[in-house]
Amino acid sequence: MSYYSLSSLAQTPFSNVPLHVRGVGGERSQLAELLQLMGSAEDPGWASDMSVLMRRLRSGETLFHQGARAEAVYFVRAGTFKTFRIAEDGYEQVLGFSGRAEVLGFDAICMGQHPTASIALEDSSVYAVSMRDILRPSQRIPALDQVVTLAVSRALTQQGELADVMAAVAAEVRLARFMLQLSSRMEACGQSPRRFRLRMGRRDIASHLGVAHETVSRSFQALARWSLLSVSNREVEILDMNGLKTLAHCTRRHLDDIDPLRSPGQAAGTAQAGRPVPDRAIA
Repeated sequence: MSYYSLSSLAQTPFSNVPLHVRGVGGERSQLAELLQLMGSAEDPGWASDMSVLMRRLRSGETLFHQGARAEAVYFVRAGTFKTFRIAEDGYEQVLGFSGRAEVLGFDAICMGQHPTASIALEDSSVYAVSMRDILRPSQRIPALDQVVTLAVSRALTQQGELADVMAAVAAEVRLARFMLQLSSRMEACGQSPRRFRLRMGRRDIASHLGVAHETVSRSFQALARWSLLSVSNREVEILDMNGLKTLAHCTRRHLDDIDPLRSPGQAAGTAQAGRPVPDRAIA
């Protein structure tokens, strides 16, 4: 496969990226790989000028900036991305985290520019399909239309999940719901739903959950004290999945109401005290 200089690519409009990099002509395989990534086994057929670019980003590099012209829709090939919005006062509100086979940038189509920004939380790569090709009738490929529709549907579902997280009063409940969402994503990717690594830091989680970053540390400590999970250097192990789900259902309870429910020996399947989580455990 061909790769383009990251520094120059970041400043180059998608339409001006050289054809051999964009996947035109002899690079048909990138379109087939994109479809395979998204779960489609169909032959994509061939559109002579379909543009499919594969970009690689290092941890901390920007995929697109808030307010930038929308050039492409991005499909995460590997890694993790943080999507966020910068308020007028400079506050960074984290809207979500995206991983393999998820779509980024589709919300920019109606405006022509990105309403949010997205950066890589680890070394990552994406496939990019130009907005022009997504919208142009002559470029329509049924298999690609299907994966785009499914990907956007999943993105809308995840927005509903964020609303579900924010509906909880207690920070511990918000964190429990967030952990369950990550667990479900891991399972959907064929990974362990009980043991996984957090790609985001404490401040990013706090912004996403709408709480102070100190509250995130205390919430992790509470979940560990109740033997629901343990965390060590961002490595998470869910110790009591049923107990975590029970806590996640406590929509309007405050901590004072929840804590007695997790007293030693009261919850089924909880045999040992959870491991405390020091502040430095999640950077």
